[in-house]
Amino acid sequence: MSSRFGTSAITLTVMPSLGDTHRTLREAAADEIHALILNGELAPGERLLEDRLAAKLGVSRNPVREAIRLLESTGLVEVIPRRGAYVTKVDVDDLEQLLEMRGVVEGHAAELAAARRSDEDARFLAEVVANGRDATAQGNIVKAAACHREFHMDIERMAGNRYLTEVAEPLRSRTELVFALLLDTRRQLTWSEHEAICDAIAAGDREAARAAVDRHLASVRQVLRDLHA
Repeated sequence: MSSRFGTSAITLTVMPSLGDTHRTLREAAADEIHALILNGELAPGERLLEDRLAAKLGVSRNPVREAIRLLESTGLVEVIPRRGAYVTKVDVDDLEQLLEMRGVVEGHAAELAAARRSDEDARFLAEVVANGRDATAQGNIVKAAACHREFHMDIERMAGNRYLTEVAEPLRSRTELVFALLLDTRRQLTWSEHEAICDAIAAGDREAARAAVDRHLASVRQVLRDLHA
């Protein structure tokens, strides 16, 4: 598959200050490629061409190559020996199974968060939802996806179990693409569902928090099935 990066479309302004952060160059490059996948500029099944990505990001090919390896571990990128690296294609059956497991882990995390959250935690989580809703309304898919990720990571933090993130991170990373793909279909519905989770946690209602997570992921699975029927 040919890249959407036509030579004329390559710019050098995507990452003007890569070296000015505390992240390594490969981590910064991975974040930018990750964003290109989530906003649809790199499509499922598309080959990741190191030279074109390096030119677009304003770096050499080495950090791009290392960034691709980092993204391979998230499930968003597939590296095929002797063929190259590609954005992972959507496999509905595989995603359904991943979402089932997310339901188990995130439902438990929401229960714990409801029991252990502080008032400050609750206010911050509500702010994340509001920011995500605004970003979606403005068509800022990258920011909306970042808010979506932050929302779930904050619940894991609020749960107060340090092993939760270790379990949840691989599942979350491999299903982030689902959020980007379904954003146009679900738009504000996604944030209404997240608001229900947020409200239940703020109220300290463990059962309602788990039920809200279950409804949210069941809705995502149904839309995914409908789109690929």
